[in-house]
Amino acid sequence: MEIDVREQFERARSQLARVIVGQERVIEEVLSAFLAGGHVLLQGVPGVAKTLLARSLAGLLEASYRRIQFTPDLMPADVVGTLLFDPGRADFVFHAGPVFTEILLADEINRTPPKTQAALLEAMEEGQVTVDNESHSLPETFFTIATQNPLEYEGTYPLPEAQLDRFLVRSDLSYLSEQDEVEVLRRHHGGFDARDPVISGLERVWSVADVRELRAAIRAVRVESALMHYIVQLSMATRSDPRLVLGASPRAAIGWMRLAQVRAATQGREYVLPDDVQRFAAPVLRHRLLPTPETELEGRDLDELVGDLLSRIPVPGLGETEGGWVSQART
Repeated sequence: MEIDVREQFERARSQLARVIVGQERVIEEVLSAFLAGGHVLLQGVPGVAKTLLARSLAGLLEASYRRIQFTPDLMPADVVGTLLFDPGRADFVFHAGPVFTEILLADEINRTPPKTQAALLEAMEEGQVTVDNESHSLPETFFTIATQNPLEYEGTYPLPEAQLDRFLVRSDLSYLSEQDEVEVLRRHHGGFDARDPVISGLERVWSVADVRELRAAIRAVRVESALMHYIVQLSMATRSDPRLVLGASPRAAIGWMRLAQVRAATQGREYVLPDDVQRFAAPVLRHRLLPTPETELEGRDLDELVGDLLSRIPVPGLGETEGGWVSQART
């Protein structure tokens, strides 16, 4: 029986909504990035449920979960593991670090120096780590959720562009509305325990086999050539924009297409629409774009720049066939 991506996605989203209040857009982005096989950077001030979201995602799956608190004195070996001498074997044996898990929370990743941040580069890109010239594979569903506070700069190390590019999306968590914050208080008053989302009613909905099947169904979603050109044109526009020093990479374009496939599948479609591409423009681009000093002085918001790019690049024409959407040449 073929898996219903839309139904499974809604099950997962509704479960997370039982724990996370008022962050529906972020929940969609995190789940979509996970199904697309990417990683997520969560940005927000303290206390807006960044850690709770990561822990809840692990509770949603039949998955292992580890948390690394990134600090200035953290070393790469504290992340990936190291070789230790075993007297019984009279040899060095690899002891795996906390990165060997299925859901990894890299908490306050910008509080550790670049050398330690770089320990995650190979893990996030290739699903493995190399220690003493020997590669060690990570679990199939390895997924990194990193967090950072955008307001604190003292004692932090901004993530380099190479590290940022490994994150498929950056999701920004904001303060809740008054109604949502009252709902948070009501839940805690009723016995909700943020330290254990499972006890608080979160149910496991996906196994590793389910995730494998969901990802296979998503990869089968059709992307017409016109939409591939649309994604590339948007990406290339960021590289030539005079307001930007650095634009989106080809890696970003690949991930962007995967996210568009996820959205199409979760909407019950077997083909991608321009709306699917546009939905993930800001999450894919906002952390990859480096504005010029003049643009920064003007106080231009990066999401605003992304919206401007979307308005300037022509959207492929729409046409319907029995099999779904196809492009039409503009007259």
